[in-house]
Amino acid sequence: MVLAELGGSISRALARMSSATVVDESVLRECLNEIARALMQSDVRFKTVCDLQANIRKTVNLEALAAGTNKRRIIETSVGKELCKMLDTGKPAFVPKKGKPNVVMFVGLQGSGKTTTCTKYAHYHQRKGFKPSLVCADTFRAGAFDQLKQNATKAKIPFYGSYMESDPVKIAVEGLEKFRQEKSDLIIIDTSGRHMQEAALFEEMRQVAEATKPDLVIFVMDGSIGQAAFDQAQAFKQSASVGAVIVTKLDGHAKGGGALSAVAATKSPVIFIGTGEHIDDFDVFNVEPFVARLLGRGDLPGLIDKMESIVPADQQSELVAKLSEGAFTLRLLYEQFQNLLKMGPMSQIFSMLPGFSSELMPKGQEKQSKEKFKRYMTIMDSMTPAELDSTNPKLMTESRIIRVARGSGRKVKDVMEMLEEYKRLAKMWSKLNVSKLIPPNGKMSAQAIQKMLKVMPPQVVQQMGGKSGLEALLKQLGGGKDTSKMLAGMRGGA
Repeated sequence: MVLAELGGSISRALARMSSATVVDESVLRECLNEIARALMQSDVRFKTVCDLQANIRKTVNLEALAAGTNKRRIIETSVGKELCKMLDTGKPAFVPKKGKPNVVMFVGLQGSGKTTTCTKYAHYHQRKGFKPSLVCADTFRAGAFDQLKQNATKAKIPFYGSYMESDPVKIAVEGLEKFRQEKSDLIIIDTSGRHMQEAALFEEMRQVAEATKPDLVIFVMDGSIGQAAFDQAQAFKQSASVGAVIVTKLDGHAKGGGALSAVAATKSPVIFIGTGEHIDDFDVFNVEPFVARLLGRGDLPGLIDKMESIVPADQQSELVAKLSEGAFTLRLLYEQFQNLLKMGPMSQIFSMLPGFSSELMPKGQEKQSKEKFKRYMTIMDSMTPAELDSTNPKLMTESRIIRVARGSGRKVKDVMEMLEEYKRLAKMWSKLNVSKLIPPNGKMSAQAIQKMLKVMPPQVVQQMGGKSGLEALLKQLGGGKDTSKMLAGMRGGA
């Protein structure tokens, strides 16, 4: 995600300031200039950057600070607050409620990724327990209904549209009635887009909105346009009663920061951001966690929520119980590879851990890691249940390895590589001894933390800030169940 570059630049500026022997006016000025350069490169409006610098200077008066005051912490806190203020609209968006029909209408220019975003929005709420449905009221673009039909079928979401009807209002009303009768509690209407902001587009949107009376109108905006998003969001807000914005294509353009800040300036709340082409590349946008991730502070509540949405609570407790018994099998490894692939980009997971950065995952490395997981899973698909459930590495004899290699279409050395990876992880988790690390009260002892430090790779420990960093991480988790979830959810990627 290109926003990682913005976060990395700001984090480096703060790190250089923190490493200075004495924090004086020149160090503060250099730090603020670096942050300003990073924001300008991300296409944030010049006036917004100047205001941010001025506000930080008002808050941080180095001469007035008492002796012994932690100047570094005050500067870091001030930068975080001002970034939050820059991105926060202060207005909550409408939140769909289960049990009653919620009508949501999507609007936007052609090419912004509106139809794909409709499906992502539906899929996100489907995983939250809603019963979503999609209505294609886009009669302007050739192939719009085919695209929505294909996306909806893949995501197993009911859809409605017409190849013959040319009136978008009629299609929207018919689809709305159909899904209300089918007790759908989230009806999403995809409307036509245009190549430019023209009167015909706004008039059509007004007619569809008047006929369907949506609870929320979402404007889908291409994040690659940067600060030009201000005029676009303002125009749609005035013409279509936009209640929320989704910014797309933030994975491949350097202007994402400018787009987010420009939309916030229109006081239209950004509720989601699109970070890729796949259906799961769709993140809830909350200002404070987003800024915390930009600054390398992580977002542990968000990470735990992500884990909970992928691994149900009963499976989490069952997983920790198996690990406590030392039963680290190939089947468990297979299940964790599945979970890691569902969690989305690894760079995103890194950014949610305090002290880590999404820049830790080099370009191209993420794709290689996913391919390796899939390769290992293909190999394990050719194993027998007894081989998958065994905790004895010696069970995999030479003849068995040759059979698995043939069955999976892989080379013998690939099977050997997978088994070596399994042995390494099994050895690590046997040393960790989860049952002793996490006692019934959920509080980890100093000895347990020390044991974790010995087992974890040195570069990871260093990135987390050593023993004090790990202790702060566990304290932030709040102990108990959350600690178990963290260990259980992340062990597959160790």
